Amino acid sequence: MKARKIVDEMDSYVPGRSQDEIASDFNLNKEDIIKLGSNENPWGPSPKAMKAISDEIKSINRYPESQLKELVKEIAKYAGVKDSQVIIGGDGADEIIDVLAKTFIDEGDEFIVPLPSYMYYEYLLQQYGAKPVYAKWDLEKNELDVDSIFKSISDKTKMMFLCSPNNPTGTLIDKEVLIDIASKNPEILIVIDEAYFEYSEVTNKDLINDFDNIFIIRTMSKVLGLAGMRIGYGLACEEIIEYMHRIKPVFSLTRLSFVAALNTFRDTDYIEESIKKGIESRQYLYDEVSKIDGLYVFPSKSNFMLIDVRKTGFTASELALELMKRGIIVRDCTSFKGLDEYWIRISICTLEEDKKFIEILKEVLS
Repeated sequence: MKARKIVDEMDSYVPGRSQDEIASDFNLNKEDIIKLGSNENPWGPSPKAMKAISDEIKSINRYPESQLKELVKEIAKYAGVKDSQVIIGGDGADEIIDVLAKTFIDEGDEFIVPLPSYMYYEYLLQQYGAKPVYAKWDLEKNELDVDSIFKSISDKTKMMFLCSPNNPTGTLIDKEVLIDIASKNPEILIVIDEAYFEYSEVTNKDLINDFDNIFIIRTMSKVLGLAGMRIGYGLACEEIIEYMHRIKPVFSLTRLSFVAALNTFRDTDYIEESIKKGIESRQYLYDEVSKIDGLYVFPSKSNFMLIDVRKTGFTASELALELMKRGIIVRDCTSFKGLDEYWIRISICTLEEDKKFIEILKEVLS
């Protein structure tokens, strides 16, 4: 059986390495491994979410909620939007992107991604016959190259992905830039990925009231501590949300994911503490990495930061391997389009884990 032509031609998405893989490859104890490669919340989920999951287990023989009205209300309250401006996905933000593609992409359409950025946009949209067109981030200025965005637009452009803070650079896009792009291109859907907005304390959600071509993507996998439950949501004008609900799978959110999400949003103390600790960890890592000769670290508004290692004598793959041998997982960014072989990305951990990472990083580079 031959696969579709686009499937045959596609490259697979390359995720970060797991603790189980590293433990097996290097004969390490899984519990001793420090994971700085996947931009997760290292302090665990909300206690209220864990209790709700435990209480709900007895009901997993029943189908989950289909309308999700109770959760929609909590998300709308958290985001400061109307219920009718919310859609929820059951495979993190990735399902939201997939439903966007199913709803709006026709074969032969083009979509713009500035490089480097989150590569899953490309991975999902190409499946529906869309062609990626690459704009760029200016790595020297650490900002979006706005001119490259406008030069990339054609009469085939259907969608544009702007990640803010951007993954992997940690860069924010100025709101006036987003307004300029959206106002000049009313027929293009401007998808603003705010997966990390809590860490930046900046959001563009108010723009969905002014522009019917702006869509905001968010996730519960970062600050909200539910990466393993796979919950994402989108914010947009009512017309876009209504179209997407025609396509979205009815039962994509499990019963356990539903109660975990519901009770996390209601645990405001947990959310505030997660943000506070995340920002403290980010600052510590930035300060300490900046002191190490041979490394250049980008200032970040997210829960991760990008590091140029070319002056260390290591490539990213070589440095990542040496760290893995010692129980430290970082993200080798060689697979990111728009970056060469000298970039790694690290994400926040507990301060105890941060200190151990810095100690081992210095040891490897000495």
